[in-house]
Amino acid sequence: MLLNVPATPSPKDRFLTVYGRKPVLEALADPTLTVDKVLVADTARGQGVREIIDAARRSGARVSRVTAHRVKVLAGNGKQDQGVLADVVAPRMHPLATALDAKAAPRSVLLLDGITTPANVGMILRTATAAGIDGIVVPRRGVATLDPLVVKASAGVAFRAPMLRCGTAAEAAGLLREAGYPILALGASGGRGLFEGELPRRAAYVLGGETGGVSPDVRELVTGWVSIPMPGEVESLNVASAAAVLCFELVRRGLQG
Repeated sequence: MLLNVPATPSPKDRFLTVYGRKPVLEALADPTLTVDKVLVADTARGQGVREIIDAARRSGARVSRVTAHRVKVLAGNGKQDQGVLADVVAPRMHPLATALDAKAAPRSVLLLDGITTPANVGMILRTATAAGIDGIVVPRRGVATLDPLVVKASAGVAFRAPMLRCGTAAEAAGLLREAGYPILALGASGGRGLFEGELPRRAAYVLGGETGGVSPDVRELVTGWVSIPMPGEVESLNVASAAAVLCFELVRRGLQG
């Protein structure tokens, strides 16, 4: 059964929003990035704001004066937005459903499920992009918001990462299964060892949350489990570290990159 997917893509499937005067000015100054629009609170004043407005006009980005409340709501962080935010085009970010319908559907896909620490999300985006992973599913709900903390942790790679968007991890798992992907969850124990036997040429790998692991709704859709052998006296790896091991094992096997 096809899950409910929005008929029109959300703006969150096209842009990364950055807030704060320094991050916005840095985005405007980066010639490799395209800033769609800049919103400035009507209460924001000073030399820094003038520099942002001037830089936006030079780059061709739209500038709008809005209420401070609107900036706060859109940024989701009233303590750090400093009265300014910008929508930066993420050219490789698409709705998951669109990517699965494309002629060249992704091969290996990472599915983030309940990962709420921005640093972990950012590091996963950086590692997976470096490994040439075709798609990283970042749900709009249940995962850390794609904000400047994630961008910083990714060292800016988030702007260019192959992110695939959907509502929830369970929705993504359902869409991927319908498209014929095995849903393999990464766990601390059980299932096949990552370095043993064959791995599918096309598969989705679920990375569970820092404390709860794979969520119950996604667990119901999992078709197999994969574990990283750890002969040392450690129960599990940080999820970003586990993602790195997985990504480069796929590269080593010639399944990605």
